[in-house]
Amino acid sequence: DYWLGHATERIFLPLLRMVQPEVVDCHMPAEGVFHNCVIVSMRKRYPGHAAKVMFAVWSTMQLSTAKVVVVVDADIDPHDLSEVAFRALSNVDPRRDTMIVDGPLDVLDHSSPTARFGAKMGIDATRTWPDEGHTRVWPDELAMDPAVKARVDSRWAEFALPFG
Repeated sequence: DYWLGHATERIFLPLLRMVQPEVVDCHMPAEGVFHNCVIVSMRKRYPGHAAKVMFAVWSTMQLSTAKVVVVVDADIDPHDLSEVAFRALSNVDPRRDTMIVDGPLDVLDHSSPTARFGAKMGIDATRTWPDEGHTRVWPDELAMDPAVKARVDSRWAEFALPFG
């Protein structure tokens, strides 16, 4: 199923972009059993834009059965699940940035109280703007100094750490 799910994701992307040109990329991870999770990166242009994309996903053909839609900014790779998790866990205020709606679910989804219909969740993991209710200063992106990174990379084997 993994390759069929990945092929479906690649087939849906141009169709999704036709009606939602702000969409950069999408990913239906195997961890979400494909039909349960769609991660979408987008070029956000106005307050509430991520919610519009969530509803667009839920109104596009078979994507209408997606149980969870996570929306991230255009510079985030939706295929990098670690990066998506970081954005969702650091950018999301649950009250402001999540929505629960009812709608069709995949026939294979056994979690809902009724077959083929139940709750869905949308998660706006984009950077939040003041117009969206975030009045605090949004932090700058952290980036490793290239010289430090090169030095660590060149000496990595010396550190004998169990990862990397």
